[in-house]
Amino acid sequence: MEFETYLLSKKIDALTFKVNDIELFSTWLYEFSQLHEASFTDQKRFQINRIRRKYPLNSEINQ
Repeated sequence: MEFETYLLSKKIDALTFKVNDIELFSTWLYEFSQLHEASFTDQKRFQINRIRRKYPLNSEINQ
């Protein structure tokens, strides 16, 4: 799975995340490439929730 697809599955707007927080995005991209998807999710569980609230998908905003 690609990182952008992973972010989409977590309901995170990848483009907005990348533009507004390139350092964290780049760090996560590297770590995601080194880990299994489930391991990455386990390690970043609480951070993912924070990023999801900060950079939600547009469809989430409209609902």
